[in-house]
Amino acid sequence: MRLPRPARPLISFVVPMHDEESSLQAFFARVEAVMQSLDSDYEIICVNDGSRDGTLNQLVEAAGRDARIKVVDLTRNFGKDIALTAGLDYTSGDAVVPIDADLQDPPECVPEMIRLWREGWDVVYGTRIDRSSDTMGKRISANWFYHIFNSISEISIPANTGDFRLMDRRVVGDVRRLRERNRFMKGMFAWVGYRQTSVDYARPVREAGETSWNLWKLWNFALDGIVAFTTLPLRVWSYLGGLISVGSFFYAVILMLRVLVWGADVPGYASIMVVVLVFGGLQLLTMGIVGEYLARIYLEVKQRPLYLVRDTHGLEPIRESTQR
Repeated sequence: MRLPRPARPLISFVVPMHDEESSLQAFFARVEAVMQSLDSDYEIICVNDGSRDGTLNQLVEAAGRDARIKVVDLTRNFGKDIALTAGLDYTSGDAVVPIDADLQDPPECVPEMIRLWREGWDVVYGTRIDRSSDTMGKRISANWFYHIFNSISEISIPANTGDFRLMDRRVVGDVRRLRERNRFMKGMFAWVGYRQTSVDYARPVREAGETSWNLWKLWNFALDGIVAFTTLPLRVWSYLGGLISVGSFFYAVILMLRVLVWGADVPGYASIMVVVLVFGGLQLLTMGIVGEYLARIYLEVKQRPLYLVRDTHGLEPIRESTQR
């Protein structure tokens, strides 16, 4: 049975921020302009993720001027997905909207998301139908990632989606229960299920500044997502190892028959080196894949808090157990 939506809901925006001082004023102005046209209250939970510029000072000043702006200051840079988790932990809204401060997630989509939420959808995610603002390499790598991830994972992520979405309070509560250290939020949002639909938008250019995502970070991000939601890479090498073992047995039988029928011959140096190098490379690759999973097990068993908070502005500190 679908629960009725509040007549005047509280919308919580969650905004992870790392060195965003150049776009903050424009971001707050755009959100305020959009929300003034709606019959909704709102709050903006800004998570300072170890910024090195004047982001924190501007956030504190903004929070002093507007009680709807609230600040969570982390002790260092923990990464975007953990900063997003911290923001979700501090929300109190009937619906929650993760959004980027660079305005590549247009706040103007939020009214349509709220409308669909009122119609009964639990999650309304933004789909990028135009990514011309991204580089060609980023567009190609993103398409390949979504294709590979959805082919091998037990869950599917809608193509060309990010963290930008509106989630019902029940959905946020279930996402907050997922406390693994290897956090791939797009996968978690898909894993919890619920009734989901989309809103299309063209991805604009950044309001200001430059992205900190480079090819190496994107590669590691994709690797984290795949390892977090599928064990297929481990199973592949189990199957491949079994296939190689069967092939090796039959090849050994053939060699013995050759010796028995035609006598012993001198094995070639080149063929021996090829076999040694190929199988040595396969063994190292297998060990590397196993190591990726083992490293994440190691991080999980230490049970460190996901993040540490230096200070908050406009918010009450949460219990330490909630951060774990």
